[in-house]
Amino acid sequence: MRRIMYLGMLSAGLVLAGCQSTSQNANADKNDSQSVHADAQRIKSHLRFLSDDLLEGRDTGARGHEIASLYIASELEGYGLTPAGDDGSFLQRAPFRQASLDQASPSFVLETAKGKVELAYPKQYITSASPVSELANVKGQLVFAGYGIVAPELGHDDYADLDVKGKVVVVLSGKPASFPSEEGAHFGSTNEKKRHAAQHGAIGYITITTPTAEKVRPYQNLLNYIHTPTVRWLDKNGQPANVYPALKNSAYLSKEAAELLFANADMNLEQIYQLLEEDKSPKGFSLPVSIDFSKRSEHKTISSPNVAAILEGSDPSLKNEYIVYSAHSDHIGIAKTVKKDKINNGAMDNASGTSVLLETARLFSQMPERPKRSILFVAVTAEEKGLLGSDYFAQNPTVAKDAMVANVNLDMPILTYEFNDVIAFGADHSDLKESVSLAAEKIGLTLSPDPWPEQALFTRSDHYSFVKQGVPSVFLVPGLQSADPAVDGSKKFGEFLATNYHKPGDDFNQPFNWKAATKFAEVNYYIGLTLANQEERSRWNEGDFFGDTFSN
Repeated sequence: MRRIMYLGMLSAGLVLAGCQSTSQNANADKNDSQSVHADAQRIKSHLRFLSDDLLEGRDTGARGHEIASLYIASELEGYGLTPAGDDGSFLQRAPFRQASLDQASPSFVLETAKGKVELAYPKQYITSASPVSELANVKGQLVFAGYGIVAPELGHDDYADLDVKGKVVVVLSGKPASFPSEEGAHFGSTNEKKRHAAQHGAIGYITITTPTAEKVRPYQNLLNYIHTPTVRWLDKNGQPANVYPALKNSAYLSKEAAELLFANADMNLEQIYQLLEEDKSPKGFSLPVSIDFSKRSEHKTISSPNVAAILEGSDPSLKNEYIVYSAHSDHIGIAKTVKKDKINNGAMDNASGTSVLLETARLFSQMPERPKRSILFVAVTAEEKGLLGSDYFAQNPTVAKDAMVANVNLDMPILTYEFNDVIAFGADHSDLKESVSLAAEKIGLTLSPDPWPEQALFTRSDHYSFVKQGVPSVFLVPGLQSADPAVDGSKKFGEFLATNYHKPGDDFNQPFNWKAATKFAEVNYYIGLTLANQEERSRWNEGDFFGDTFSN
């Protein structure tokens, strides 16, 4: 699971949601009543292997992840599933460009009315490797463009009456506080901001920190990641996807550096920050500063596989539609540390989700009568690099793109306590809410609402790659309601985040609760069965922002 997730979650409250069923689910066939029992030992053995030191943290492109992928493919083959990768195999091999920044190369010179000022890297600014050019250079006048957001649905356009053609835009980190959380996460994403900057003719892109950003992710903390490579998947022409080559260079500035940009401008930085405190969006204006900014990157081509398999449905027509289960099989590899244990085993993140996916696939393979729709199981790579493996699959699916009717994503289920409820992030956007509720009821669980709506988790795991291709999706995790009154589920969740998340401590020695693991596999099975057998394919809610934005 990506590092930006789950910040500040533990203070949120939790209210149980009522469960309803739809008329389309009322006609689910007799398979729905069949009792299934997940095998704790199988889940345990999968998790033990996938999180072993032998796999060295399953980093994208590394040998350890290749071993994990082969293991997953072998298990799916053993269940009798049909390969859904390349050339009749279980593997869909995705090509990636890995770009590493030459740490001695960044040069950032401001030209002001008082002369030239060279910023210090990384003390005053940070920049990442360019996946487009090994030598990246931009020279030009700076223009402040507010948040850099264009959101007509919210009546917001930071580029209105602003000319940035041939110039370098300077934008605030984040989004207005008044924006809805999930829609705001979309509009305030770096990708969306860069897309609009490029569309308006900008040639460079600079982000400046804000008081809110400093509270959530202080600039000083970002220095821990300056050696992290930039990774993008490559299209059929060998070009990196989801990039904007018109933007020749980009950087993130500290408050100290940002103050220099606004020193002799129409507004200084403190005045802009004051507007943000009042939840007002400052209008853009030209800055009396130009820059000369360059850096060097080293490019390397790597590949890493998604694993895909199909359980074919029984209905002559509906078997051409697919319910997609996804779970990322990669993790973050070997840490750069002086400590003895350097391997980030990724047991909870996400050997647990991958193991549950495998057990769910086995349960389906043992059915005496298969579900009506087909089930597609995909263990994706490069989630930790930015949801890249799932994005590659969703844009290059091995089945017809419009045949994927729903996605259930499993990412970092916390399996240290037995739970009485589940949370399905994104369920409110489609009729999946009612389908998941109905399925959870089959094993005595309830569906609880998102306890952390301010985190916009619906946009932050692999399911979102399918959402962007118009597929109704949910991100399913165990809820915080413990079956044991003496156990606080929220506290257990917090303990993992505080001690082992993205650390070598996330290994098999953690106190896994195997009853929780089997329960999670069983609820996943029933969700897929409900979706596969219901009369109508899953649909976005009428007027839903994500459905309207991505499914048209």
